[in-house]
Parts: sequence; C-alpha cells; structure tokens
Amino acid sequence: MSSKFHYAFKVKDIKSTVSFYHDILGCKLGRQTDHWVDFNFFGHQLSAHVSENIPPLDYCGKVDNLKVPIPHFGCLLSTSDFNTTKEKLQANNIHFIIEPQTRYKGKKGEQQTLFILDFSNNPIEFKCYANENDVFV
Repeated sequence: MSSKFHYAFKVKDIKSTVSFYHDILGCKLGRQTDHWVDFNFFGHQLSAHVSENIPPLDYCGKVDNLKVPIPHFGCLLSTSDFNTTKEKLQANNIHFIIEPQTRYKGKKGEQQTLFILDFSNNPIEFKCYANENDVFV
C-alpha cells in the first residue's frame, strides 16, 4: 500500500463543505456526522470538523515574490488533473486568491500553481510540476 496523508481541519458547517469538496471538486464522500465529514481528496483523507473558531488568514509566506497564506494545504496533481481542477473551479466561479500561473519557468522546480479559499476560508494550493522528479529539488 502506498502512503497517504490524513489532514483534519476546521470548517464553518457541513453543508457548504460538502458543496465545495464533493459537488465542486468531485471528492468522494466518506463517513459523516453532524459535526464532521471525510473526503477522498485525490487519494488522501481529509476530515473536516465544524468549529466556531476558525483563525484569520496570515499571508506571511513569500514564494517567488508572491505572498501566500500560511498555513495552507493542497495537492500535487498531474498536469491533466491540475487543468481539470482549474476548469472545475472556473466553471463554479471560485475566486483565485493567487491566479493560475507558472512559477520558476525554465528552471528546476518549474510548476503550475493556483490558490483558492474553500467556503470556510481555508487556503488550498493546487500545483503540478513540469518534471515530477523536481518536487524535492
């Protein structure tokens, strides 16, 4: 079995969370109660837990002259999955807090990236590398 990550995070409610992750992104629903829901997030397990204490965003990260929200989570996708995800987000009028773009063009680590917020204001990054071997370079 290959390794998978599990990430538990805060959301404002179950209904909008299911709408975002299941209806828009197409993540398969897992177990669910009135207070939490699991999703298959590109083969990984996300557990969204309802909270009234969601911290404000902090754009303290600086990557390639862009301020990025920290913390954030996301997924490294194939180019095809990245483009499909970007199209789903655009079709549902999801605002890009960092527009889809190519970073480090022509260099090691070249990648396409985009940042969005889910309906609970959680920052998410999706990216794909021009060369998968450059992920940790």
